Amino acid sequence: MGKDFDLYRPSEEHDMLRETVRSLAEAKIVPFAAAVDEEGRFPQEALDALVAADLHAVHVPETYGGAGADALATVIVIEEVARACGSSSLIPAVNKLGSLPVILSGSEELKHKYLGPLAKGDAMFSYALSEPDAGSDAAGMKTRAVRDGDSWVLNGVKRWITNAGVSEYYTVMAVTDPDKRSKGISAFVVEKSDEGVSFGAPEKKLGIKGSPTREVYLDNVRIPADRMIGAEGTGFATAMKTLDHTRITIAAQAIGIAQGALDYAKGYVKERKQFGKPIADFQGVQFMLADMAMKLEAARQLTYAAAAKSERVDGDLTFFGAAAKCFASDVAMEVTTDAVQLLGGYGYTRDYPVERMMRDAKITQIYEGTNQVQRIVMARNLP
Repeated sequence: MGKDFDLYRPSEEHDMLRETVRSLAEAKIVPFAAAVDEEGRFPQEALDALVAADLHAVHVPETYGGAGADALATVIVIEEVARACGSSSLIPAVNKLGSLPVILSGSEELKHKYLGPLAKGDAMFSYALSEPDAGSDAAGMKTRAVRDGDSWVLNGVKRWITNAGVSEYYTVMAVTDPDKRSKGISAFVVEKSDEGVSFGAPEKKLGIKGSPTREVYLDNVRIPADRMIGAEGTGFATAMKTLDHTRITIAAQAIGIAQGALDYAKGYVKERKQFGKPIADFQGVQFMLADMAMKLEAARQLTYAAAAKSERVDGDLTFFGAAAKCFASDVAMEVTTDAVQLLGGYGYTRDYPVERMMRDAKITQIYEGTNQVQRIVMARNLP
């Protein structure tokens, strides 16, 4: 036995990164988290702090001006930001979601053009797959892209687009051959400034209120042909490959939100006294905390293992990505609900952060594929 046995242990660099992000989040994000939620406004303070520290899009490879962080490092950044503010964690998470199709399938020209500004913090990147009638059945989308000389002309509506209106760039999936269903879908980069691009009103949501969710309207949007990501007809495959990797970032977000709730609840039960002693001394409370911590750590280990598989692009990545997202988000909902319970009536008020964390946790069970869909994905990819 020895301390140099590194299996199942993040590296020293990963631990240092966690300390850095946690310190930044405590100082620059936590003070604004309640107001961001209450006012339903974009967390500009968090974006400014993350960009200043080069933590807004750590996944961008060094070749394109990025930090070149591995998948586990990206998970740790998202986890620690989410511990402070769920809405703010969608800055690094969605920057990866939106740009990963370009990283996976884009031409070198496309990578240099769009990843550079993302890495510098000059632009954010969103992902436009879902539509009003195409959610879990994403292949049923109706947005069309028609070739016209050296251009493509896009028409359609995308729904549930995270950070829409704030992001400069959008990976948009559109039908280029209606007869081929999923194999007739192609991917494109659309810019916010392209003529014909507009946005709906922000959705009025249960949680993550600081991250705008809007419809994106494409009205005869003409873009150069070289903005297609990969070959024609490969867009849906790229979209699914992307989600294999980015579902792990949603697991990270869920873990971070749950950790924030557990940490707050732990502190509260030591201070709150009933029947002459801290409620932390009661066995019933201790059992709740033990279960919360146990499940959270199981979710973290599964997520970190999935992140390692993402970095290596292992053959069983699809299963592990779905499993991490599904399990971690279910755990986050349970842990945050229990945190509210531990605070009693106080937990139900907006004077304390756990009710916000509970509301923020719910979406992690829904987006990037509902947990029911994740179970279908897992069943089809049993290791």
